[in-house]
Amino acid sequence: MSRVRRRNGVRRVRRRDNVLGLLVAAVIGFPVYWMVLTAFRPASDVLSNPPVFWPNGFTLDNFARAMGTETFWPNVRSSVLIGLGTVLVSLVIGTLAAFALARFRFAGRKAFVVVILGVQMIPLAALVIPVYLLVNDAGMTDTLTGVILTYLVFMLPFTIWLLRGFIAGIPVELEEAAMVDGCTRLGAFRRVILPLLAPGLVATSIFAMIQAWNEYVLVYVLLSSPEKQTLSIWLVSFQTGFGTDYGGMMAGATLTALPVVVFFLFVQRKIAAGLTVGAIKG
Repeated sequence: MSRVRRRNGVRRVRRRDNVLGLLVAAVIGFPVYWMVLTAFRPASDVLSNPPVFWPNGFTLDNFARAMGTETFWPNVRSSVLIGLGTVLVSLVIGTLAAFALARFRFAGRKAFVVVILGVQMIPLAALVIPVYLLVNDAGMTDTLTGVILTYLVFMLPFTIWLLRGFIAGIPVELEEAAMVDGCTRLGAFRRVILPLLAPGLVATSIFAMIQAWNEYVLVYVLLSSPEKQTLSIWLVSFQTGFGTDYGGMMAGATLTALPVVVFFLFVQRKIAAGLTVGAIKG
């Protein structure tokens, strides 16, 4: 009898947790649902009062209008170059720096870790003007290279800190065994550390990509040419003195979010593969 009561209690707890999880998912997912719904709605239904929460009809006019703007494709190119450039450079530099922090003992190592943590605590708004003056003195304002280098200042501390924890969790004996078998330090790093570090690299790349893709303030300050700006700035063009084109804006927001979602779905498979490699490392 006690076992039956225990099982019933466990089932009630699971049902409660499932209901709570569905409610949280609904609250989080509703803005995304409303964005996509508005993107496909006809213009006459966008500002309907009272609002209609179910689709009455679908149209692609909003997407055609958004993609037909003059600066859409140049801004897509700028966003892709900035996003991929930030991810690749931060991973290369961050991985090497994290490996040095996790495996070597050198003077100033602890101070360097403290500096990394300190940089992450400084709010971006407090650095906008100094960053602009520094980039302007270097003659790199209104250039994608200047934006990528600026992003790296804020991405690298997190990248190094996160990857350092992953590398520290990999037994050093695996590297030593590889070097005993004839690998150099670089060869052991490439053949042992990098495969086991796959989950950390994927997690870091997702964070860096999302931050670089969605960042608004720095791009708005550093880039002045309309064709060099990113999609986050391009969305503002749907707000004019005559009003806001909500259908076009939501279509543009859907198009802007789509590459990040695809990127996440692609690298999510790599997370599972990296975890499998790490599970058999012993």
